Amino acid sequence: MTVFEVPALRVRALVDRPWRSKGDHVVYWMTSTRRGGSNFALQHAVARATQFDVPLIVLEALRCDYPWASARLHRFVLDGMQDQRRWFEERGIAYHAYVEPEVGAGRGLIAALAARACGVVTDEFPCFFLPRMLAAAAAKLAVRLESVDSNGLLPLRAAPTDFPTAYAFRRFLQKSLAPHVQSAPLADALADVRLPSGAVPEPIAKRWPMASDELLRGAERALAALPIEARVKPVELRGGERAALSAMRGFLDRKLVDYEEQRNQPDARGTSGLSPYLHFGHIGVHQVLGELARREDWSPARIAGVTHGRKSGWWNMSSMAEAFLDELVTWRELGYVFCSRRADYASYDALPAWALETLVEHADDPRPALYSLEQFAAAHTHDALWNAAQTQLVREGSIHNYLRMLWGKKVLEWSRTPREALATLIELNNRYALDGRNPNSYSGIFWCLGRFDRPWPERKVFGKVRCMTSDSTAKKLDVSEYLARYSPPRERGLFERAE
Repeated sequence: MTVFEVPALRVRALVDRPWRSKGDHVVYWMTSTRRGGSNFALQHAVARATQFDVPLIVLEALRCDYPWASARLHRFVLDGMQDQRRWFEERGIAYHAYVEPEVGAGRGLIAALAARACGVVTDEFPCFFLPRMLAAAAAKLAVRLESVDSNGLLPLRAAPTDFPTAYAFRRFLQKSLAPHVQSAPLADALADVRLPSGAVPEPIAKRWPMASDELLRGAERALAALPIEARVKPVELRGGERAALSAMRGFLDRKLVDYEEQRNQPDARGTSGLSPYLHFGHIGVHQVLGELARREDWSPARIAGVTHGRKSGWWNMSSMAEAFLDELVTWRELGYVFCSRRADYASYDALPAWALETLVEHADDPRPALYSLEQFAAAHTHDALWNAAQTQLVREGSIHNYLRMLWGKKVLEWSRTPREALATLIELNNRYALDGRNPNSYSGIFWCLGRFDRPWPERKVFGKVRCMTSDSTAKKLDVSEYLARYSPPRERGLFERAE
């Protein structure tokens, strides 16, 4: 059988010990790339299991005390676990879905699986609590632990630094991306691979049992038994690799043709809807690019050798495909690179110097309105369009892309200080958004305060940070249907404007 090695730039040793040639199995600890197909980490684990001719054990665990843990986020992950269980069972690989029933119950599980392993492979993710979790595990394991980067087309360590703007990052991609695009993960790393059969050792399976069928279905009663936030309820959108692939094909079949013209319209006719699936790893950017390339009859060799920094004209695809790729690749991976390079990515002080300076200069400007976190969360403001956007976030776990920018800008305008605005945005987004707690969502939040942007004509409160208004948005876009769908069913003006 042929073993396809993962590019070395994507592999990092967290515990730098030799692989054990006499171990019982290889462990793949699935933490953020939550899918079977197109997964560099799984591919790397399969290669090591093949090398040592031992079984592969896949562990996907879900703790109950991660920040903002809720029935909404749990159910979306559980949807994926159902898909993973089916996918690995069809290929004869031991897969163990463990859902922590109480805080601390999962402690010791990865160490127990690693005790007799050749080594452990896991996912690299530059954001949220995952880097700290892996560092904590590395401090306790006595076997080799390697993390593998499946985050984007560009390996995180291929970027020499973080970038101040999308323009600067785009120029780097235009010069450097093509060779990396040619190194895509295998669609199925287990195809034509015959590994010895294996199973989770019985004492481990008994102490940390496989999640029940009821829980993997995300049944309301099963979720209610967990110590997670029940008031942030699951949404209609289902998670998992199958749903992600269906969403991708639906977008490319029906919406891509209008992407350039329709993506900013609030009726979502042009949006891809892939952000939650990308965040949870239920689909990867290589899969999306691969399907798009097939439809465009495109290969990486067609990437133009230009470094002009412009959005279009370097992929050598159709204009609508290039507009989509600028969001999927340039803007998304700009945030991933920033988080991987900057441990302070979620800090107010990580804003560019010009933004910090201008916000300080306007800190004492009178605000047209002031609202508390509770009022923002309940969509209790004087602005009908903002209330509708917040209602969509609470109801569906997402806000339309363009309106999310307006949503963030108004929180800045209606908060006592920019620091308070940032804290409110992070709390609301990470609590309710399916795609929150992600480098790309931190990019969007911090963009509202100046990150990845440039100075604009000076305004009250905003200073030189770009300003957006609901009135101008309503003039640019047809928001009537959006307001009818998402406006809270109550009277407006419950709260007076505060000078």
